[in-house]
Amino acid sequence: MTAAAIAAPAEPSAISRLLASRAFAIFVIVLAVLILWYAAAIWKNGWVQANMDHLNGVSHSLGELAVAALMQAKPSVPAPHQVLIQTFQSVFLANPTTSASLLFHGWVTLSSALVGFGAGTVLGIVLAIGIVNVRSLEKGLMPWIISSQTVPVLALAPMVIVVLAAIGVKGLIPKAMISTYLSFFPVTVGMVKGLRSPSSIHLDLMRTYNASLQQTLWKLRVPASIPFLFAAMKVAIAASVVGAIVAELPTGAVAGLGAQLLLGTYYSQSIQLWSALVVGSVMAALLVAIVGVVERVVVGRMGARPG
Repeated sequence: MTAAAIAAPAEPSAISRLLASRAFAIFVIVLAVLILWYAAAIWKNGWVQANMDHLNGVSHSLGELAVAALMQAKPSVPAPHQVLIQTFQSVFLANPTTSASLLFHGWVTLSSALVGFGAGTVLGIVLAIGIVNVRSLEKGLMPWIISSQTVPVLALAPMVIVVLAAIGVKGLIPKAMISTYLSFFPVTVGMVKGLRSPSSIHLDLMRTYNASLQQTLWKLRVPASIPFLFAAMKVAIAASVVGAIVAELPTGAVAGLGAQLLLGTYYSQSIQLWSALVVGSVMAALLVAIVGVVERVVVGRMGARPG
């Protein structure tokens, strides 16, 4: 064996590459979740099924009892395949212009979330610029911004909805305001950190050039804050979806994912309830992914590597 062969590192096998891949890690996590989910469905619904069989004088083996527990029409914990079938039917088979489609309800929620996210992002950027450049705003405003997030959104949403309804503001705007409330905070915190990220050497260099406050802001601080902004926007876009769903709960709305969650709770339609949850989760994940794609494009054009 030559010295070069001894020094060269061994190529990892296909199995080693598979075990180290991200796809395998995701597969293992999804498989573990499905196993736990099915186990919980059998355990929780099995007791109900056993009591029903006892009252009806029906005898089932353990296997038959488990199958019956996974096929209940209104289970306490719906099985994954029940949620998957309901989601497929309400997303791909139902008319998307009718209330039978979760695409219809998802769009109602998404429109409020996007408006709130846009307003929250603009508000967060403006507040961050003010806090970084005006010292009195940092001392006077930052504690209130942090304190605002200590108010539970479940308590705040009904108050906002009722007050705005009293002055005739209904529909999308109140829900968007709740989304704004949840999304502006991460943007503000992220932008403050990003605007302060330039080192003292770079700030001294701008002073050497006799740069004005505005020139330092737009030519140094803002470009340095872009990675922080996108990281905050990923949190904010997911929070805005949560805010839109929560805002639909106290309004008595008949459209939107929040309304579907409420109807599922009222009528014990657990499968429909979980299906709406799945659609809301997928929608938030897609929005985060879209922000990530925009980040790669913008940061790439700036000549940096996305975080």
